[in-house]
Amino acid sequence: MRGLTVALVLAMSTFIVSPEAQAHPHGWIDLSVRVITDDQGVVSGLHQTWRMDPFYSLVVFEELQQVENASLEEGLDQLGKEIRDNLATEHYLTEVSINGEPQALGEVSEYTAMERDGRLTFMFILPLATPQPLAGSQLNYQVFDPTYYIEVVHEEEDGQPRDDALILHGEPACELSILPADPDPEVVMQAALLDKDESGEPGLGRYFTETGQVDCR
Repeated sequence: MRGLTVALVLAMSTFIVSPEAQAHPHGWIDLSVRVITDDQGVVSGLHQTWRMDPFYSLVVFEELQQVENASLEEGLDQLGKEIRDNLATEHYLTEVSINGEPQALGEVSEYTAMERDGRLTFMFILPLATPQPLAGSQLNYQVFDPTYYIEVVHEEEDGQPRDDALILHGEPACELSILPADPDPEVVMQAALLDKDESGEPGLGRYFTETGQVDCR
């Protein structure tokens, strides 16, 4: 189990490369987000679902099946904890702002790892440190690997984000949108020059990330 844990930790803490850059993606994650609010429109967190790419998922499941005296379910439970613990050191690869003000994030205590349609799926609730009212405000979030090692994109259909890639639970009077990345050509070139076994400098991934937007103004 330790070998799998090390491999996963390395993969989960290094992340992304975009096909647009024609660089060398090491994998990707399909993302969907549910913004959690109460009946008064106060946002408390983001319920995130990450679906790992099929090849990476296959490797993980094969390694789990080779662990002696452990079921797949037991292995996934341990794996989920390792993913959570590793992501905690990286602020869960998530940034949230309200009206342009960065929001402090809490600790993840609700999470699960599972096999779904042949894909390793990790689901977790990322709370805000302090819940905030959304009425009259705009919330933005980004989920990305700073070193641009694995691509994180919202769930797509026919090249466009799916309607359920970003949903709002609670307050209905808001406009939801997923804004595409628009990196500078020089940054695209920088990513394209990465060798197949390289990751970018910290901060590169920010230029290639989508932005989820909840506009309640």
